[in-house]
Amino acid sequence: MTEQEHRAYARVGLLGNPSDMYGGKTLSFTISNFWATVHLAPSDDGGPLVIRPHPRHDLVDFASLPQLVTRLQNEGYNGGVRLLMAICKVFYSHCIQHGIALKEQNFTLSYDTNIPRQAGLSGSSAIICAALSCLLDFYNVRHLIKVEIRPNIILDAEKELGIVAGLQDRVAQVYGGLVYMDFGKEHMDTLGHGVYTPLDINLLPPLHLIYADNPSDSGKVHSTVRQRWLDGEEFIISSMEEVARLALDGRKALLDKNYRELARLMNRNFDLRRQMFGDDVIGTVNIKMVEAARSVGAAAKFTGSGGAVVALCPDGEAQVLLLEKVCRDAGFLVQRIQVAPSPLPLTEGNPPF
Repeated sequence: MTEQEHRAYARVGLLGNPSDMYGGKTLSFTISNFWATVHLAPSDDGGPLVIRPHPRHDLVDFASLPQLVTRLQNEGYNGGVRLLMAICKVFYSHCIQHGIALKEQNFTLSYDTNIPRQAGLSGSSAIICAALSCLLDFYNVRHLIKVEIRPNIILDAEKELGIVAGLQDRVAQVYGGLVYMDFGKEHMDTLGHGVYTPLDINLLPPLHLIYADNPSDSGKVHSTVRQRWLDGEEFIISSMEEVARLALDGRKALLDKNYRELARLMNRNFDLRRQMFGDDVIGTVNIKMVEAARSVGAAAKFTGSGGAVVALCPDGEAQVLLLEKVCRDAGFLVQRIQVAPSPLPLTEGNPPF
């Protein structure tokens, strides 16, 4: 058995997020600006199964106590080893539950990533997604686990670690490219997953990514809204339904290449999110990124739950130059988004890749 290496890209939620956690709809796509790579090397006969720590992201040796504290304050406690361990456990459990036989051979898993931490670009799920691809090919079971089910497996691995998330990011990273997703209750109850429709990435206009060196913790964004939704609060329910409709309207705007309408929808998505979550939860830095983009007439919204912003300049390159200047003057990083194409054929009914 040869070695395996797979890459999963960062994703941008264009419209509809965070309604994926509430039976809604989303439009998302992967970007080739940032990615995670996982490498699987088969063990020699009788060799152990090894999860190899990353020399930077799983650091355990420090020059001093102050360096340890600074590292934890900036990077947090959690590296990628736990992610690899979780997907191994969930993958194995899934195969056992579904009668999928796995050969008896061990391996070494290692990873690398350049996705900025806590930037709302799905860095954790990218590592898990790439690892799952390695496991599928190492055990030669890709044909036995449908593409529609793989995002559920990735999400289950994150749930093992107490990560609160929806399916949107995992679907985008499994499918790649631009995907329209419908998480309606009838689909989830009947199929066990949403209905996922890949779209042509050439429908997208030029877009820009804005992010900060010190983003807010994206893990706390969903907490209060989720409970209010479960409690049946009318404002949250109606607002989340409108957020979901934005994805449906955005799909039409993309198909029509009506980018001014797309810009309007993007702005509305952020405004609704801000009303639901409140400024204290969203965070000052995140709000300043959006406001910087809007100050030059660009549309702007979160790529995920905070930490990074996707911006659209409907007035063209002159507006892009203004966007780049105002963001850099405010201390934010900005770059043109490169969309990562999907390996899936666009024609419906094709077999899983």
